[in-house]
Amino acid sequence: MSQPVPIPHGLPMERDAGPFAPPRQITRLREARPVSPMVFPDGHEGWLVTGYDAVRQLMADTRFSSRQDIGILHMPYETPGMPAPTEPSPQIPGMFIAMDPPDHTRLRRKLTGAFTVKRMKQLEEHIIDIAERQLDELARLTPPVDLVKEFALPVPSLVICELLGAPYADRETFQVNSAKFLEKDVSLDEKMAAYGALNTYLSELVTRKRAAPGEDILSDLARHDDLTIEELTGIAFLLLFAGHETTANMLALGTFALLEHPEQLAELRANPDLMPGAVEELMRYLSIADIFYRYATEDIELGGEIIGKGSTVVVSLLAANHDPQRFDNPDTLDIHRKARGHLSFGHGIHQCLGQQLARIEMRAGFDGLLRRFPTLKLAIPAGEVKLRTDMNIYGVHELPVTWTETAR
Repeated sequence: MSQPVPIPHGLPMERDAGPFAPPRQITRLREARPVSPMVFPDGHEGWLVTGYDAVRQLMADTRFSSRQDIGILHMPYETPGMPAPTEPSPQIPGMFIAMDPPDHTRLRRKLTGAFTVKRMKQLEEHIIDIAERQLDELARLTPPVDLVKEFALPVPSLVICELLGAPYADRETFQVNSAKFLEKDVSLDEKMAAYGALNTYLSELVTRKRAAPGEDILSDLARHDDLTIEELTGIAFLLLFAGHETTANMLALGTFALLEHPEQLAELRANPDLMPGAVEELMRYLSIADIFYRYATEDIELGGEIIGKGSTVVVSLLAANHDPQRFDNPDTLDIHRKARGHLSFGHGIHQCLGQQLARIEMRAGFDGLLRRFPTLKLAIPAGEVKLRTDMNIYGVHELPVTWTETAR
């Protein structure tokens, strides 16, 4: 039964319970009312869903639409220079994450062959090689160094460039623009300029793939004559974003979390067989892609509440993954936990296509880093690490680290 609790005005975002836990207000809300009304900054009366069972149910229910073109999707926080929307956003070709069936099904199906478990396993040795080469580069540097710049960002960027058939020399273009696009506090003009630059770059890339296909995922897609250049560009945009921003932030924030839990770190270093389970637990514990949106296409009952047609519903995967109804002592990092069933890759028809790739990259990255740098530690106090609270994908802006010895 729901208990009375203050209705939040805007999404609580301050990480006041530490760098790895949900905001305290969200935790209190989940305990009292896991499906809660929320007043958005523009006055819209929508909903915030924080409980594990309710989030899972919502993400499996296609009446909660992912489309942004059938009704106004209200933002739960204010963005400088961005006026409140007065009409739905146009659908972007190829951007199947913001589509429902049958459009979503048609486009996603084109990619399922590229991300099979078997194909990802075939790539595993190559990904380990990429991580090891980057660790060689890291070992040549004189500490302290920024682990984000020198390891966490280059590894997934190298992998995604190879998968997409994009020149690695182009990474500066997409890293700068994708970071700008993800910032919460930049103006609409800056966001659109970053999006435009990325779109132009990717459109030129897929046009080249269609004219002269190679041995990469974009070339495979470009061979489908029923996909337009605009759709190919939208798909490439999704793959690029999902393929390097998320994994880069997991590698950096995950390292920070392990360094802050030295007993867990020591155990993982002593027993690398624990790594697959540790990666699942880190994904649950950190939930870097936290906030997702749905649009209610009809009146829907969820968690004892009636969500009215036309409501914007905000989902917190971080809150759901820290729900004590699902995970014992959820605010504790426990590398022995059976964390499968976490929602960090989403749930339902939009569950992350590249999750096996992400797991392989994280296992290779963490395993190599812990083995090669046995004395790795923070080079600044933990409280001075600059968190990405200003970004739509959580992590750290920089992670200054140091060491006294390296190993092969």
